[in-house]
Amino acid sequence: MRIVLVGNYRKDKQESMERFALMMETGFKNAGYTVDIWRPTVFFGSFFKATTGGIPKWIGYLDKWILFPLVLRMKRLFGSADTLYHVCDHSNSFYVRHLPDARTSITCHDVLAIRGGLGYADAYAPASGFGKYMQRWILSNLLTAKKIACVSQLTLNQLNDLAAAKGKKPAAWQVIHNGFNADFSPLGKEECRELLRGTGVNIDEPFILHVGSRQLRKNRQMLIEMVHELGDKYTGKIVYAGFDIEPSLYSYADKLGLKDRLISVTKPPHKVLKALYSSCYAFIFPSLSEGFGWPVIEAQACGTAVVASSTEPMPEVSGGAALHADPTKPEEFANALLQLSDSSLRAELIRKGKLNVTRFTPDIMINAYLSMLGIGANTGNAGVQGHNRPVAV
Repeated sequence: MRIVLVGNYRKDKQESMERFALMMETGFKNAGYTVDIWRPTVFFGSFFKATTGGIPKWIGYLDKWILFPLVLRMKRLFGSADTLYHVCDHSNSFYVRHLPDARTSITCHDVLAIRGGLGYADAYAPASGFGKYMQRWILSNLLTAKKIACVSQLTLNQLNDLAAAKGKKPAAWQVIHNGFNADFSPLGKEECRELLRGTGVNIDEPFILHVGSRQLRKNRQMLIEMVHELGDKYTGKIVYAGFDIEPSLYSYADKLGLKDRLISVTKPPHKVLKALYSSCYAFIFPSLSEGFGWPVIEAQACGTAVVASSTEPMPEVSGGAALHADPTKPEEFANALLQLSDSSLRAELIRKGKLNVTRFTPDIMINAYLSMLGIGANTGNAGVQGHNRPVAV
């Protein structure tokens, strides 16, 4: 039995999808299977460093949507009849049409961009004119897949709703939660101190942490509003890890007299990210929409108390081991943070968090995929070792 993973175009620099493909490759190999990753060949895009925007983006489409489907069909001619195919990213659902129906599956990481393209405001993912067309195209191809793994129950529910609106009945679609693709575990105080040296973060004073990008749905401004709401009840810092702090956020903080309490740690290496999780007073995740919500379990695995949105899938992922609040109400997040001054409550959340993250091991994820594919492990070990990685965005 051979498994072919269809990965992403390298010039698009989609690091999270590359890590996911590598994790799947390692897991299936450890389960005893022959595994290959097929990625769109960089031909026209070879003239550019990246194809993430402007003219290079359109040139990249030639490689992805014109050349690679032809390559897929040619490769299939020389493949065996028992080869299984898995498309690692739902954004590449077009490739499903060029692979054998009965032996092809796909992972749906979220339907945020799809719903945003269809005009759903609660996706917080507005699309351009061309983007709306693209997302409809992605959806139409995705709905042809017989086997779909959705990373959360919310994502599956939303996909089912979209399918129903198109008159499409779901086939073998199911939830398979993501497994950790890197090691997340608590670090000692002195190790954190050393790792955070030069970042501007002082672990001897309290700080709350946010991890993520500048996207609207990440709701970064809410932390400033929350701290303003708290007044002198919280005098610590606000640390943003991931993308640097945008000028508009600095301006907003300045208006509220909080600019000097903001710290930016841009794209921290993996160990620095672990140090931030391990030493923060609390991890704050007020995201307005997510497909899964990686940072919630990353923080829990590092022994950190979490305050996250009450919006799904955050409660699903937290497993009840976090405090949840309305992401549009800073006062609710402020009250939740105050609750963490109760040492017994904090300790209980951390204890439950460490138990919760055992649901997201690579072994569990890979075994679930093997079951979906209708096969089992060829060896006694279906595990996968995580890949060190930069901050999740």
